[in-house]
Amino acid sequence: MDWIKVTIYTSSEGIEPVSGRLYDTGITGIEIEDEQDFKDFLENNHQYWDYVDEELIRQKEGETRVSAYVSDNAAGHETLKEIRRTIAELKSLDTDGAFGRLEVELDNMHEDDWANNWKKYFHPMEIGEKILIKPEWEEYKEPTDRIIFNINPGMTFGTGSHYTTQLCIEELEKYIRPGSRMLDLGCGSGILSIISLMLGAGEAAAVDIDPNAVDIAYRNAEMNGVGREHYKVYAGNIVTDKAVQKALFGKYDVICANIVADVIIALAPIVREYMAEDAVFITSGIIEDRADEVFRVLSQNGFEVIGKKQRKDWVAIVCR
Repeated sequence: MDWIKVTIYTSSEGIEPVSGRLYDTGITGIEIEDEQDFKDFLENNHQYWDYVDEELIRQKEGETRVSAYVSDNAAGHETLKEIRRTIAELKSLDTDGAFGRLEVELDNMHEDDWANNWKKYFHPMEIGEKILIKPEWEEYKEPTDRIIFNINPGMTFGTGSHYTTQLCIEELEKYIRPGSRMLDLGCGSGILSIISLMLGAGEAAAVDIDPNAVDIAYRNAEMNGVGREHYKVYAGNIVTDKAVQKALFGKYDVICANIVADVIIALAPIVREYMAEDAVFITSGIIEDRADEVFRVLSQNGFEVIGKKQRKDWVAIVCR
């Protein structure tokens, strides 16, 4: 199997939050190169040598790096999209710049190559009982009574091939009713909110911390015949951005957050403000080891868990 090395440039202070976010994407093995550790090592052990090669110092000086490896296949490319999304989110929260520049670099692969190569792994797939997801560059000639959702996700997370997205779609099939109002938190490509509209929702709003998500979601909506009179997409952080909070304010029947555990935990105290009576909150992107923590925080914030599904190491929670 081929692998892609993913390196995040950060700082000593950023090692823990960056590592935690990588862990929440399902990555358990990382490499850390801490510039401060190297400087401390030289300072504290200089009695053991008379000379240190200046070239070695130049190689080790610079930014702290946290690296991980993802498989060069469909699952790995979905994980890579999520890494980019969650690091961008961390960067937006790090207003003081304490965690360094938080840039993502792919080793031995140009961005343009990756942006196109991942397409070879993405093919039509049936999800749940009603949905068929099809990349817009492929034809689908087989007869089907499923709703066909065409997508070109670009470099934004959300093609439907990741277990967390599939779990959310299966729950949306259960809870979307004709005329429902739906809110998609961390919308990525817009897949969940657009599918909700295709399942019969009357209107949907979506938000993502990545500004690129706005154009991508609108393009995917247009590709599937969904007009902007029923669909609004915003860029920003609903937890901290007052303008986004104002734009999204209202009561929704279904709210979906397919993100990571830390963000769901941050959302728990405020998401109830956006829920209509008997509304459901569908959460996923939760790695199995953190599910109990998310359960506990949701309960502490007055939610009643009414459903849980798991696929491989990923958990989805539905609550009221």
